[in-house]
Amino acid sequence: MKQDEIIEMARQAGIRFRTNVFHSGYCDGVHGDELEAFAKLIAEKEREACAKICDEWANSLSGEPEMVEMAKEIRARSNV
Repeated sequence: MKQDEIIEMARQAGIRFRTNVFHSGYCDGVHGDELEAFAKLIAEKEREACAKICDEWANSLSGEPEMVEMAKEIRARSNV
């Protein structure tokens, strides 16, 4: 995952970025619920990346049919 994707997810989670007098970005005042929301976004994105790898293997000539099931199981973990 790229840094700009992580920063965007932090914003989606409610973490606010501020600028100090030296005009460099920093983040302060992160609350627990924001941090938890951020962690969930990261986990969801990483799970989907893993499931897509399984999908790619399932669709390739050398892929195994079990990969379809693995992708489903990975995606189902977001409901746990």
